[in-house]
This record gives sequence, C-alpha cells and structure tokens, in this order.
Amino acid sequence: MEELVVLVDEKNNQIGLMPKMEAHEKAVLHRAFSVFVFNEKGELMLQQRAASKYHSPLLWTNTCCSHQREGESNVEAGRRRLQEEMGFTTDLKEVFSFIYKAPFDNGLTEHELDFVLIGSFEDKPNINKEEVASYKWMPLKDVKKDIENNPEIYTEWFKIIFDKSFDKLTNA
Repeated sequence: MEELVVLVDEKNNQIGLMPKMEAHEKAVLHRAFSVFVFNEKGELMLQQRAASKYHSPLLWTNTCCSHQREGESNVEAGRRRLQEEMGFTTDLKEVFSFIYKAPFDNGLTEHELDFVLIGSFEDKPNINKEEVASYKWMPLKDVKKDIENNPEIYTEWFKIIFDKSFDKLTNA
C-alpha cells in the first residue's frame, strides 16, 4: 500500500491525507522533515540517494528526509526514518521549518512544509542500500562551497535549506 502524506495549510493545520505520489504529481502542500546529523568535529553526514529513488537519484543531500505519518511527531518521524535509511538512531531536536516548492524533470513537484531536525552521531552508519548509495562527512563551509561549485549534484531541497538557512544550521 502506498504511503500517505499529511496535507497541511501554511500554518501546519492538517487538512487531509493523500497518497505520496499523487501529492507530488499535484504539487499539494504536505508535511516533510529533513534530518541533519553532525559529529563532534561539526561535520555534517551527507547521504547520496540510491539510484532507484523515484526522484533525485544519486544526488547528495542531508542525512535523511521523508514524510511524517498521521499522528507521528516530527522527531518520532525523523528517528524512524534515520533508522530505516542510515541504520542508527540518535536524539533529535527540531530547529526550524520552512515551505518550499521545487519541480523536477520527471513531472513531480515537492511542495512541502519541511521541519529541520538536528542530531549528533560519532559512528559509522549501517546504510540501507535500497535507500542510500553512499555517505560522507563534510564541514558545513565545505558543503556550502561545493553546492556553489557543483549545484547539479545536490537535491533541490538541500540547496534551498542551505541558501535560506545556513546561519540557523551553523548556530543550532
């Protein structure tokens, strides 16, 4: 059965549920989250999306991201998906949210109220190869510079977060 996303208005009031693909085909605003995991050196764990992903395959992005299930808190959803994609969990805190809309070449559009969650981790992840092709640690300043020099290798939402919220990430 296809996963349902939580449809919301701009103030995060739930207004319904919709199958994930349909929401992306119709560009309907829905809840999402983006997890950023840092090590003690301040480096961000990036993931390279699996080749089989229905959009943005093999692009680099934040540690993990997905959609909340109905009745699931942002932190609960982030911990669940972190385990599913990266094979570990850690304490997460919600630091900010924003709305973005990004169309893709395949006709789908991300229109999300995205909650950004931050955590820390010092070990190697046990990545799920169906979700993640690879991972690496990078200092935020190097990520920012690489996005400027090679924007085509990063996901749209990740570039938007960095463009709009770099200061919030560095001070979180």
